[in-house]
Amino acid sequence: MPTWRVAVALAGASLLGAILPVGAPWGVVAACSAVALVAVADWALTVSPASVGVTRSWPESVELGKRAPLAWTVTNPTRRALHVAFADELAPTLRAGARRFHVTIPAAGTADVATEVQPSRRGQFVPTEVVVRVDGRLRLMARQRARSDPGRLKVLPPFRSRREAELRIRRARTLEVGQRSTRARGGGTEFDQLLDYGVDDESRRIDWAASARVARPIVRTFRAERNQQVLMLVDSGRTMAGRVEAVPRLEHAIDAVLAITAVATGLGDRVGLLAFDRGIRAVVAPGSGSGQFARVVDAVYWLEPELYESDYRTAFSEALTRFGRRALLVVLTELAEQAAEDGLLRDVPVLARTHLVIVAAVRDPDVEAWARTLPGSAEDTYRKAAALTALTRRRALARRLGALGVTVIAASPGDLAPRLADAYVHVKATGRL
Repeated sequence: MPTWRVAVALAGASLLGAILPVGAPWGVVAACSAVALVAVADWALTVSPASVGVTRSWPESVELGKRAPLAWTVTNPTRRALHVAFADELAPTLRAGARRFHVTIPAAGTADVATEVQPSRRGQFVPTEVVVRVDGRLRLMARQRARSDPGRLKVLPPFRSRREAELRIRRARTLEVGQRSTRARGGGTEFDQLLDYGVDDESRRIDWAASARVARPIVRTFRAERNQQVLMLVDSGRTMAGRVEAVPRLEHAIDAVLAITAVATGLGDRVGLLAFDRGIRAVVAPGSGSGQFARVVDAVYWLEPELYESDYRTAFSEALTRFGRRALLVVLTELAEQAAEDGLLRDVPVLARTHLVIVAAVRDPDVEAWARTLPGSAEDTYRKAAALTALTRRRALARRLGALGVTVIAASPGDLAPRLADAYVHVKATGRL
């Protein structure tokens, strides 16, 4: 391919040919032909882009909105300096500082180029090609070729509730290993140890046989059971595509999933996940330990809401088949009346017979603000009426779910994850599992 220098050379040759004494037409033709021959020779002597090495390096994963380094190493295997340009196949939502570069590489040397990415969308990005262009010696012509350089970058969901989750882990651990009186009043069901009676201890905790042996009051202390099971069912269907505070409802659900996973695994319980819309999208078998959090993140970071009605029956049947042991089931969905009538209300009693069920949904602050607004126009009046109707139907749906033995948590975007974490800790402390 020609460079801009060819156009400049042809313009100069045309001007020179026009003033030659041999005549303008023939002089221009001769001068332009000479430039063309030189350009062809420059192209013939240009190093093939296939021989130039371009290696991309970046981290395996980055959290949404965070910056991450991106670098390329360009290698020149020849015995002369090369002028190289290259462009990487980077998605616009990666928001790279730049993706096109020009470098001069010394003979048998390398050049390093670096920038940063700051993704604006989570998911998996798989660039496969880098286009490399090498200029000729005279830089009149260049050779260009697309090179295969497959890579992968995982953009993980932002864990906005990380601090809230860590706070609840520390608080629960303090209750477990803290003062004896606090532990004695707890609702744990797993025996811990025998301790001397204190003024704050309950008399019903006294172990009379142990007290008789040592001739002083002794109390039994209990702690919350470990190795219990928590299963999260994440709806990624049509209703979860609705935006609350500029992001889909699914984003708020994923943040709550990460918070519960962090708290539950931090307290020694087993956590599993099942994501669904019209079919099963992802399954994570219950597990514990630090590695389980990474497995859950791997299962949800690529999820996007699908514009289909969610099949609650299939999801609940799969959960009952895979996870027969009694568990705390957290269903993260939207309390939309029509969708709930067709699926959630019909199918959730099957879960509630054997499991402890929580249905969680994010509230829309805009709808609540519209319901409180004093109308100033006909448009405001219709908006307020629609908002009041929607909120009334949500409350009625929550009452109907409550009548089926389901706990309903509807919280604002920043409060959903902490509220669910608190509900889990309360269930664990009161021994309801």
